[in-house]
Amino acid sequence: MFRILAAMLISLFAIGSAVAQSSCATKAIGKDGKPLSGAARTSFIKKCCEESAVGSNGKPLAGAAKASYMKKCQSDTSFPAPARRG
Repeated sequence: MFRILAAMLISLFAIGSAVAQSSCATKAIGKDGKPLSGAARTSFIKKCCEESAVGSNGKPLAGAAKASYMKKCQSDTSFPAPARRG
């Protein structure tokens, strides 16, 4: 039973961080259509990761699970802002 629970928890973090990386980093765009940078980007990604920290049962993560998810989510999205278009 413990192994199944551990496997589910690990897969939740892997799937969750992949979703967060593709959505939070790509959504970090200002109202003017330009990519966010600096403190605005950091704040946006933190807020985005907090909103996406939801367990497989639909309830928000809490405690160590949330802390681990937040750390993984923010480190996955810590690449430089996308280049400006046009």
